[in-house]
Amino acid sequence: MTGLSRRSWLKRATLGSSFALLGGAGLTNSLSAEEIKKFNPRPMDGPIMLGSNENPYGPSELVRKSMSSGFDLGCRYPWRYNSDLVKMIAEKEGVPEDHIVMVAGSTEGLKITGLTFGGGGEIISCEPTFLAMMDYAKLWGTSINWVPLNKDYDFDLDEIEKRVSSKTKLIFLCNPNNPTGKLLPAQKVLDFCNSVSNKAIVFSDEAYYDYITTPNYPSMVELVKQGKNVIVSKTFSKVYGLAGIRLGYLIAKPELAEKLSERVVANLNIMAIEAGKAALQDQEFYNFSVNKAKEAKSMIIQTLDDLKLPYLESHTNFVFFHTGRDIVELNKQMADKGFIIGRPFPPLTDWCRISTGTIEEVALYNQAIREVLG
Repeated sequence: MTGLSRRSWLKRATLGSSFALLGGAGLTNSLSAEEIKKFNPRPMDGPIMLGSNENPYGPSELVRKSMSSGFDLGCRYPWRYNSDLVKMIAEKEGVPEDHIVMVAGSTEGLKITGLTFGGGGEIISCEPTFLAMMDYAKLWGTSINWVPLNKDYDFDLDEIEKRVSSKTKLIFLCNPNNPTGKLLPAQKVLDFCNSVSNKAIVFSDEAYYDYITTPNYPSMVELVKQGKNVIVSKTFSKVYGLAGIRLGYLIAKPELAEKLSERVVANLNIMAIEAGKAALQDQEFYNFSVNKAKEAKSMIIQTLDDLKLPYLESHTNFVFFHTGRDIVELNKQMADKGFIIGRPFPPLTDWCRISTGTIEEVALYNQAIREVLG
């Protein structure tokens, strides 16, 4: 940043009129002193991180206390303490415990699934999407059959089904999708997974399921309960604010879960186990996280509307919008102003993914993006 440090710019923006640009959504929506203590917002003394879809309010106070108490067990191997967390997750998902595979973040779950079931064949998916499974599977000789998103920027389920062949081992869905934030029509995705799982294993990445606003939207766990060849991944990284703790899980019928369990590389550590148990009991923080993400999205969308920039409906904690310029160029411009934003997602290289930071961070981002794209 020429002639002005990031910290100086942030201080100037905070003290200036940036919040007034939000149409009433600014300091009036900031956290109270009690919320600051309880929900742990990041200090704004460096680059503002809006590029990785993290929840900046976590870990919650309850989780922190539970993790601290877990240090007393730090000398013990963790697997004997894992059963309580597995039981809690099984109850939450409505499946028996032998359907749950604990992994160090859902990314590990995606990778071991690609390794276990994709080898020697192909994986079909759409792009852009979250690439962890496909990138890892390619290292082990798996071919990827890429299908473009359809005209509505959704997974093209019809085209995917047409391409299923004897070579197809896995079909990867990300729903809601990352980076688009789009949600597939409920009945259409249920029918697709029910039908195609007779020919290949269907993997449903549901990392952002907690942010879905469509009432009674089904998880593909419902098909797992019916014994279908469907695997679902979920994570504590998003709504629970535990991205740095690395905690996630897979849900699958026992014969698939057993094979996946044999491939798990990174056993959970004691602090992650304690964090997960506490997070599942902290409904106040869960509700707070969902509501703050919704509030921050509305602020981002208001600015996009003012700038007349198209964006996609989001059922996640981020917004994907059309920039009108190459994302690499925009990344550099925003970095100069002290912001880390979403990376390129080919082939949509003139689109940008913005994560929902704290309300104050989003207010500052809105000022900066107006200066760059206004």
